[in-house]
Amino acid sequence: LVLSDAEQVRKRRDKLVRDIKTGDKNAALEDAALAKLEEGFAAGKLALHAGLSPEEAKLVAHLNLLTMKPILYALNKKSGGKNLDGVTDGRAERALELIKTLGGRHVFVDAATERELNDVADADRANFRAELGVSEDGLAGLIRGAYETLGLISFFTTGTDETRAWTIKNGSTAPVAGAAIHNDFLEKFIRAEVIATDDLLASGSWAAARETAKVRTEGKEYVVKDGDVMVFLHG
Repeated sequence: LVLSDAEQVRKRRDKLVRDIKTGDKNAALEDAALAKLEEGFAAGKLALHAGLSPEEAKLVAHLNLLTMKPILYALNKKSGGKNLDGVTDGRAERALELIKTLGGRHVFVDAATERELNDVADADRANFRAELGVSEDGLAGLIRGAYETLGLISFFTTGTDETRAWTIKNGSTAPVAGAAIHNDFLEKFIRAEVIATDDLLASGSWAAARETAKVRTEGKEYVVKDGDVMVFLHG
């Protein structure tokens, strides 16, 4: 991936030579950012860790460099092993050292077990995992790791017929979250009723949660939390 990105950067720098000679300041700034990337590649770094400033990153974003993207490493673990730490496996330890050097998140997945679970009914999966000594849902961990790597969270809407998850950027305010459902929610947002998923499940229903003051009202500045259940009021 680094070699591919390095070749793309080299070609782009070649194309910028003429513009730089004419005094194009933007071309010169982009070339400086590309030079920094080349230095990073030469040192074995990914573009993501080449030390570009936010402004420099914007200048080279059009190249869509592969190593500029966030990376999540999925490590397969021995089937039937307990937990997902992998620290007793020398290969895992070496892999973790490499990941630490490259930068990025990692998750362990028991691929063999997950494959077997495809043929097991949802209601029986917990018991199946317990029999194998696997304490965590590997696919759930992979999805959670991907969300964290990409800076994403989910909130929920629910009604009599459907409960649905919506994906948004972490740090989004309530109106921005509402726009994931419909654009009108952004401009015409008034307020949102919010409750944490665990509180709603413990209450048993929205009405019961409201009676015990678990449902709260939030305004435009509210930053949505992962797992919030929301009802939007808009004009």
